[in-house]
Amino acid sequence: MEEPDVSQPGVTKKFMYVNRRAPYGTVYALESLEVVLIGAAFDQDVSLAFLDDGVFQIVKGQDTAGIGMKNFSPTYRALGDYEVTKLYVEKESLETRGLSEDDLLEITYEDEDDDWAEKPSIHVVKRDEMTQLMAQQDVILSF
Repeated sequence: MEEPDVSQPGVTKKFMYVNRRAPYGTVYALESLEVVLIGAAFDQDVSLAFLDDGVFQIVKGQDTAGIGMKNFSPTYRALGDYEVTKLYVEKESLETRGLSEDDLLEITYEDEDDDWAEKPSIHVVKRDEMTQLMAQQDVILSF
């Protein structure tokens, strides 16, 4: 199969934003989220991957009062409005940090192709599956 010429206008590229860092203490997590929203606004095929300490970005119950920063994790719930519906979390990263899928935010979207049924955006995948997903992307940006 011939690869599409993604340099041509009007061709949708697959962008994956890889989040590897904790949500607070640096600007990486917030900047990643902002770039994701920009990419989605330009009608690109956007997905997010959460690995290593990046899994903490979508853990529920974040309390940032003690560090004097705004908790931006609720913004992830708005991604479905921008047609960003593929959030992949590496299972091994969760397990290494003593977390499970139950510890993650409930992030959903309404599937217009399925009578607006509400569906989960988060998909917990094993490391080898994550590698396969990354191989399918045109562009990978790591934060």
